[in-house]
Order: sequence, then C-alpha cells, then structure tokens
Amino acid sequence: MTNFKGIPIAPAESTRSGAKYRTPQGFSAIKDGIKATAGATPLNVGRKPQWLRAPMPAGRGFDTIKATVKEHRLATVCEEAKCPNIGECWNAGTATLMLMGAVCTRACRFCAVDTGNPHGWLDQEEPANSARTVQLMKLRYVVLTSVDRDDLPDGGASHFAACVREIKRVSPQTAVEALTPDFQGNLAAVETVVDSGLDVFAQNVETVRRLTHPVRDPRAGYEQSLNVLAHAKRYRPEVLTKTSLMLGLGETDEELYEAMRDIRDAGVDILTLGQYLRPTMNHLPIERWVTPEEFEHYRERALELGFLECVSGPLVRSSYRAERALERNNAGLSSGERRTADGGR
Repeated sequence: MTNFKGIPIAPAESTRSGAKYRTPQGFSAIKDGIKATAGATPLNVGRKPQWLRAPMPAGRGFDTIKATVKEHRLATVCEEAKCPNIGECWNAGTATLMLMGAVCTRACRFCAVDTGNPHGWLDQEEPANSARTVQLMKLRYVVLTSVDRDDLPDGGASHFAACVREIKRVSPQTAVEALTPDFQGNLAAVETVVDSGLDVFAQNVETVRRLTHPVRDPRAGYEQSLNVLAHAKRYRPEVLTKTSLMLGLGETDEELYEAMRDIRDAGVDILTLGQYLRPTMNHLPIERWVTPEEFEHYRERALELGFLECVSGPLVRSSYRAERALERNNAGLSSGERRTADGGR
C-alpha cells in the first residue's frame, strides 16, 4: 500500500496498538493514541458485570441504515468505535459522524483515537459528504464530533461550522449536535461553531478536577472546558449546552458532586454519565465498576442541581439517544427500556 506520493505505508488496521504507522495523507501517527510501554498492566480486570453486556443490534431501522451505510461506503463513529448502543440509536434515526480525519493531535489516556500531527490536512469535500451522509441515512438527529486539531489556526472551528451549515441546508429538519474540541480555549472559535445553526453545543469535561491530568492530554483542562461551555451559553442562550463525565477512573463521590456543581454553574443544560471502559492495555486502568443503582443516584443529584436532564447509566456515551435528552426520563433508562440499554440486567 502506498500514499498519494507513492511512498509505502502500513495500513492502520494492520498496525499493532501503540505502534507508529504512516497515514495515506503522508504523516505519522500512533495507533490507538498511546505508545506501548513495557510496564503496561493487563487489560482484563476480571469479568465484566452483567449490566455491561450490550444486546445485539437489531431492528428494521437499524437494518435499513446499516444497508445504506454499506452501499454508499459511509463512515460513522457508531461503527468505527464499536458503540454498544448502535442498534438503539440507529433504530431511532440518530448517528454520530467524525469530522476532520481520524488522527488527533492530542493523546488523552482514556481514548483510543490515533495520535499524530496532520500538518493542516483537511478534506475540503467533507461538508458536502457529511450532508449527503445525513440525507442518505435519513437521520432525524446527528451528532458531529471530531478529533482535536491543534495544528489548525482555529482548531478546525470554521470547518466544523461549514459541515453544520451544509447539513442544515440539505436536511433542515435534522437536529444537529456539535460535540467539539476545546479549541485551546479560543472563544472566537467557539462562537464560529455556535453561529453555524446547530441545536446543541457540547464539549466534554470528561472527568473530575483532580483526575483531569493524567486522564486528559496536558493541552486540555478542566477550567478550559468549563470556560468554553460557559461562553457558548452566554453567547447564544437559546442553544442547548451539554457535557459528559466518565466514571470508574478513581473519582470519589464528593469530587463527582463538585464537578456537577461546576458544570451547572457554567450554565450547562444536559449532563451524561457513563462507565469508563479501557480500550487497550496502554490506557488507564478501570478503578471500579459503577452499578446501575449508583448511576441512578448520581442522576438524581444532578437533577437537584438544576440540569434539564442527566442521562446516566453504565453504557451511556456522550451521544447516547441524544434526541431524547429533553424528554426528562433518563432517555428511557428509568423505565422498561433499562433492560435493553443496560444489557439485559
């Protein structure tokens, strides 16, 4: 296999986790984001709890979207990240698309996205292709996320906004959520995205203050994410704001409650809470399995703080059933749907 200059490259799929490879665009990257080390602890920490067993994806809506994705060679985070909720979300007409490539300039220790420096590369056809994907998949709600692109002057904000605008032009009935990078705290870049016509602006705080480093890349920051979220809300109050926290990384309840208060003080409307799952042995270990009952308790605490909704459960991810966040029923996790969403428990 060669790149566009004819230079031999190793496909990412054949590269072992933690090793370097060269992308088709000609720059080097690290598979799964974190370099392999001799001292890495084993991946397995005992058998996963029953509540983390996801059901096999099925259903008419899922089958239709899967066939469309295959026929038109579309790319979704849902498939590439092997999301356990893919069946439920696709049946509901919701999906997540990754923008600006598959190589991130940062190396957060919880994330398995490849790390490297794209040196300014962007797919100029991506706005049109994203809109076409949403149209072909007949999505009612789309979440647009992206890698961090610290190599770009505005962090990719203008490209992100162009994708939102084109989707809204082609599919005006589709609700768009932008789960963005922090743009290194560049508030003008935040405004560029918020001005694009989106419905929900999201930026993930990820973890409690004490664990921000080493969980997140040194260029990320607890206060930086809070400032981005607060500015988005102040700039356009009518746009919903959203963030997510992973649990099971060693946080205490008091640290979690402090983070909830800080997030709410930033004006965030919607909070999601889910279990951290270790992607490879080079990533941070899981410190504990959080039970469904604990997730329900944390949700109650969040609602007491004034969040419009807190979607909370073991398999919940940032974009889990995003279209239902304002129904104020834990996206079904507190009702009969809990059996499905929590893996048959």
